[in-house]
Amino acid sequence: MATPHKPEKAYKNNTFLNSKNARPLRIQAEYFEPFYRFKEFNIKATIVFFGSARILPEDVAKENLEAAEKIYFKTANDKTKAQFNKAQMDLKISRYYEDAIELSQKLTSWTMNEKTRKQKYYVCSGGGPGIMEAANKGAGLAGGRSIGLNVSLPMEQYPNPYITEELSFEFHYFFMRKYWFIYFAKAIIIFPGGFGTLDEFMEALTLIQTKKVNKHMSIILFGREYWNDVINLDALVKWGTITEDDLKLFKFVDTVDEAFEILQADLPR
Repeated sequence: MATPHKPEKAYKNNTFLNSKNARPLRIQAEYFEPFYRFKEFNIKATIVFFGSARILPEDVAKENLEAAEKIYFKTANDKTKAQFNKAQMDLKISRYYEDAIELSQKLTSWTMNEKTRKQKYYVCSGGGPGIMEAANKGAGLAGGRSIGLNVSLPMEQYPNPYITEELSFEFHYFFMRKYWFIYFAKAIIIFPGGFGTLDEFMEALTLIQTKKVNKHMSIILFGREYWNDVINLDALVKWGTITEDDLKLFKFVDTVDEAFEILQADLPR
């Protein structure tokens, strides 16, 4: 007599688990798995760094500019000129990578108990390169742990090497990733960035403005030159779509020291 076929248990059926019918289960998994992992490591408060994945370390940007300059002066055409101009801008904006490292390092050192080395606040980033990498790197230089909330993208974004391994997360759903950014956040520092950074900034402001987030949460825009060039928030007041008071939901800074002083005053130790 043949051995009867034993069907796969539902929770081992990858075809089902990856189907649209199991989407609610996958969403719940992206809530519960991080929830219990954060609980295991007693994480209750974060300082979130947002910013572009494309911003390079200063030394890399300098090397790229030197290479682009040599090519441009050797073969001057529209293509090499565009590459040279981009390399110049990459070097200019690379200061924010270095500032993010320094600020993250200072904040981690400040929040860490000198005797026990325990942290009250954990630096949290989106887990990728650029400003995210700089934030995780700075925390590591201070001897602290840091969190990376990575997201799977068509152009694959891999976790940067400075995230604390047990605090590295991979999300499929942007909205679940955003939930974990906001849930523990006591402060958000927004460095220059593109669509994703603007999305994260506006969502945080909307949640505070509509009082969906009731806790005190400092929001800092780092780099007046960049942000004043990119978005005209005063125009929203002019057109009556926000109030003058809404502009008080965030603060502009230009230096690490400015940001650090604001957060020292805003965050209880």
